[in-house]
Amino acid sequence: MLLCLLEHIDRRLIMPAVISLTGLGAIGPKIQALDIPVEDVGLSRGSNPFPLVSLIRLCRQISSFRPDVVQTWQYHADLLGGIAARIAGVQTVSWGIRNGDLPLDYSKNAIRLIRSLSGVLSYRVPKAILFNSQSARAVHVKEGYDTSKMEVIPNGFDLMRYTPNQKSRRSLRDELGLSPDVLLGGFVARDDPVKNHEGFLRAVRLVHVEMPDVHFVLAGNMGGQSNRRLCQIIADKQISDSVHILGHREDIPEVLAALDVLVLASDTEAFPNVLGEAMACGVPCVATAAGDSAWIIGDTGRVVRIGDMEALAKKILELLVMGLERRRALGMKARLRIKKNFDVRQIAMEYERYFLSLASQS
Repeated sequence: MLLCLLEHIDRRLIMPAVISLTGLGAIGPKIQALDIPVEDVGLSRGSNPFPLVSLIRLCRQISSFRPDVVQTWQYHADLLGGIAARIAGVQTVSWGIRNGDLPLDYSKNAIRLIRSLSGVLSYRVPKAILFNSQSARAVHVKEGYDTSKMEVIPNGFDLMRYTPNQKSRRSLRDELGLSPDVLLGGFVARDDPVKNHEGFLRAVRLVHVEMPDVHFVLAGNMGGQSNRRLCQIIADKQISDSVHILGHREDIPEVLAALDVLVLASDTEAFPNVLGEAMACGVPCVATAAGDSAWIIGDTGRVVRIGDMEALAKKILELLVMGLERRRALGMKARLRIKKNFDVRQIAMEYERYFLSLASQS
């Protein structure tokens, strides 16, 4: 979302600069290509084992930019970046929180500790706390964060990049060796227990019993042991002929546009981007009620209780049997919902107003 926001924000109003705590990664060079400065304090590198060194470097870099507003992004940056900004003399700090629930089974104790500590510091360090979802806000209200500083701006989607594409529909089926009229469902998620790949495959098995000719694809980083585990589950459920593991893809907009239905089976979310991306491509979605899924989908798809894979399968079947024209009409309704509520141009304007309001207080 950060890259997408920086691509669309009005640079006549906002002059952005980015500081990364842990390296440039894949996104850093793309931000630099926008002629936006990107610095790295190297917090997690083996050559710099002392966090204090990175904190000092971070303070100096913030001071060199002389910002009106420091916007941090996620828990570690909120804590470290917020403290560094205040040390550097910046009074207007906005924390950015993009996490929902942290189930005990899935989350590290260190993350939970940082969140608890930040809840205490939220009354002193930031001037504002920005969430990307209503559900994340509700979670942090319960965690004791300062409610007087909370605002919500949802994620936005580029409707020029994510768009219906009939050529993609044919292309992906050709790649998989499928006929053009085969129904195709999809699951796009990183390798993370909260995404519930196994639950999704359980739902696929139930769909397969009723409609054995339907195929499904899984896209996302699923290499090594994770891939082997998923392949074993697929084999055990006897759906190997119907499920295709695509792995990491650089053409996610085209993959999404090729689908008849997008499925999200997550146990926890904040604002699941993949729903908005699929809907922008004209693809109806079936999702668990994790995070803001119900708000994103509205009446353009189906939402079931978290963990209820039988209901998930039932709703997938409901969309698949409704016929091509009705399903396309539902998909176009989904795209219009994204355009009305989550167009990235509109969201970028909300960020501009937010930053300018904060800057006027600095």
